[in-house]
Amino acid sequence: MIYGHGGDIYTYGDMLDFSVNINPLGPPGKAVDAAKRSMDQITAYPDSRCRELRKKLADKEGMPEDFYIFGNGAAEILYTLVLAIKPKRALLPVPAFSEYEQALRSGGCHIEYYTTKQENGFCIDEDFLSEITEDIDILFLCSPSNPSGHVIRRELLEQVAVRCEKQNVRMVLDECFAGFLEDPGRYSMLCFAAQYKQLFLVRAFTKIYAMPGLRLGYGITSDCGLLEAMEAARQPWSVSIPAQAAGTAALDDEETVSRAGRFISEQREKMEENLRRHGIRFVPSDANFILFYTEINLFEELKKYRILIRDCSNYRGLGRGWYRIAVRTAEENAVLMKALDEIMAGSTGKYAKEDDR
Repeated sequence: MIYGHGGDIYTYGDMLDFSVNINPLGPPGKAVDAAKRSMDQITAYPDSRCRELRKKLADKEGMPEDFYIFGNGAAEILYTLVLAIKPKRALLPVPAFSEYEQALRSGGCHIEYYTTKQENGFCIDEDFLSEITEDIDILFLCSPSNPSGHVIRRELLEQVAVRCEKQNVRMVLDECFAGFLEDPGRYSMLCFAAQYKQLFLVRAFTKIYAMPGLRLGYGITSDCGLLEAMEAARQPWSVSIPAQAAGTAALDDEETVSRAGRFISEQREKMEENLRRHGIRFVPSDANFILFYTEINLFEELKKYRILIRDCSNYRGLGRGWYRIAVRTAEENAVLMKALDEIMAGSTGKYAKEDDR
């Protein structure tokens, strides 16, 4: 398997990693402690129903407990969903997280691509609605979008949900980065989960709680028939005891999440200003990462500074020259910006200045 994601520290070794976009404040201390304590229980099988985590999460999000399914990260939820419903035809806006396409192809699904526009933050527009026809079985959306970090207006998402209900199309909405927004409730479709049966939300503890190594994701839908089919299609112990323990404890740490939103907004603004100063085209972001374009091979140039960024050339719809950087701590961001200053100072005249703001 060719690894095409960020965070590949096993290939690149000890580098300052801006290629993976997780909470720069790190995992909640309570979550780490809970995972350590849970090691005393590893002689037992994990709870296949994730009962304690399910109850606590349902209470926190105001959803019925039977609306949830848990998995070994959001990626497993995506694959299990495809395996359960076996869609024949899918609609996929691009560029997008590669696991949507891989999950669909693993089930032999034909994919129709909808190319988003840079001027719209690589998000869908109103004309997307006409693409949702009765011959489509499933569509995937992400808000904030990956790789641009731009949010889709909730009014438009509601229109998509209504259209999907009428056309009997499964609407999969990835909200894994919603926790980084300063006002997540303003953009999330969680409050519509009971209203729209075709709506399936995907979330994870990976990004906002900074625990990708534990692998914990979940899906939310009011379609209990779909959840039963997914439970039948997945293996029963995919969520480990430490992951369940850490996830349950992490839900108590609201302060880390709220602090992260404010901190990221401040740091992202400084990083975008630095890109603007160098004339580098970027997509204004609402999340904890920034997508930008330059003719300079910054992936290789920054490796000389022991800094790893995400080369986005493998995203369908982007290509060579597109890169993504995460927002990390203030000190780490300063290291990146200093390296960028030095690289750009030695590359004068290699590209024309542009400003997309």
